[in-house]
Amino acid sequence: MDSICIDACYNSLIKKNEELCGDRVQVINSPESMLLVLSDGLGSGVKANILSTLTSKIISTMISRGASIEDTVDTIAHTLPVCKVRGIAYSTFMILHIQRDGKGYLAEYDNPPCMLIRGGRHIPFEYEEKTIGGKLVRESRFTAQEGDYFVIVSDGVTQAGMGETLSFGWGCDEVAEFLCGPCGEKLSAPRVINRVLDVAKDLYLGKPGDDTTVSIAHILPKQQVSLFSGPPKNPEDDARLVKDYIETRGLHIVSGGTSSEILSRELKRPLHVNIDYTDSDIPPTASIEGIDLVTEGVMTLKRAIAMIEEYIDRPAVPRMISELDDPHGAAKLAKILIERCTHLKLFIGKAVNPAHQNPDFPTELRVKSRLMDDLAAVMTRLGRHVEKSYY
Repeated sequence: MDSICIDACYNSLIKKNEELCGDRVQVINSPESMLLVLSDGLGSGVKANILSTLTSKIISTMISRGASIEDTVDTIAHTLPVCKVRGIAYSTFMILHIQRDGKGYLAEYDNPPCMLIRGGRHIPFEYEEKTIGGKLVRESRFTAQEGDYFVIVSDGVTQAGMGETLSFGWGCDEVAEFLCGPCGEKLSAPRVINRVLDVAKDLYLGKPGDDTTVSIAHILPKQQVSLFSGPPKNPEDDARLVKDYIETRGLHIVSGGTSSEILSRELKRPLHVNIDYTDSDIPPTASIEGIDLVTEGVMTLKRAIAMIEEYIDRPAVPRMISELDDPHGAAKLAKILIERCTHLKLFIGKAVNPAHQNPDFPTELRVKSRLMDDLAAVMTRLGRHVEKSYY
C-alpha cells in the first residue's frame, strides 16, 4: 500500500457546571505513523482533567518512542496520583496507532470499544485480552483501508441521555449504527464528530451529564489536486505549463486572473466571470469548462491559507466547519484542499506581476510565489503530500 493520509481530530462537550473537561485526547503525527490516545479521568472537573492529561501524555510519549504496552501501563500505574476520596488512581485509555503503510494497533482499557466504519458498515475488531499490572487490556491488530473511519469515544457518548431521554443511554451499538450514516456519506472527520456531538447534546437536553468526547482517525481516499497559479517567466512556456497541468489526474484549480486567461486561451475554452459578490473582501470566482475551481489570486490564496491554518488548530469547531461552506472563492478553495485533497501538485509560474510590487501593498501581497510556498507549508502541516513544479 502507498503511504496513507490520515485525518485525525476530536472535540468534546464539557459536563454541565464544569470549566475543565475530564477527557483528554493526544494526537501525534509523524512521517511514519499517526498515534491517537484518548483518556477519561475519574470523576469530572480539575481532578479528572489532571488524571486524563497525565495518562494521555505518558502513553503518547512512551508509545511514540517505541515503548511496549506493558511498560507503558506499568508507568501509568506508578505515576498517577491517588484520589483521597475513592482511594484509587483511575483513568481509562484508548490507544490507536496506525503506520503509514496501513498496519495498525489498538489497545483499550475500560473504555467504550473503538468503532470501525468501513463502506458505511460497522466492522467489529477481533481482540486478544491480557492482564497488565492488574488491568485487563484488550488488543487488536489490523490493516487500515482507504475510506476507513476509526471512531473512539468516551462513555459520555454511549451513556448520553441515561435516566433522562433514554433509560440506559445511547449505547455502543446504537452509536455505531448512527455513525454508519455520516460515514457512509463520506463526510470529513470533523463533520462526523459534530453530528455525533449534536445528538449527544440533544439526548442530554442541552446539559451534558458527563464529559463527552468524540475522536476520529479517517483514512482519506487518495485524491490528487492540481493547482496552477502565476504565469510562466517566459511566455513561450505557457503551452507547456498548461499541457503538463491539464494532463494530471484528479481535481484542477486555477488561481489568478492572468493564469485563468492563459488557461482559457491555451485550452480554447471561454472564461466566464461570476458577478455575484458573497464577501466584499474576496473577489468573485469564475469558470472554465473542465476546471473544478477558478479563483482570483493573491487575496483568495491568502484567505484560504489562513482558513487552513485555523482548521489545523481547531478542526472540529463547528464555526470553522460552517466557514468552509461559505460560497466565496477562498472558502471553496480551502474546503477542497482540506476535505478532498491528499496529494497537492502546485504548478507555479515565476513571472513577476508588477501590480504586486506596489510599495503601498502589504508585504505579504507583493510576491505570489511566497504565498504558494506558504500554501505548500500549511498543507504539509495538514499531513498532505505536496509537490511543486516551477515554470
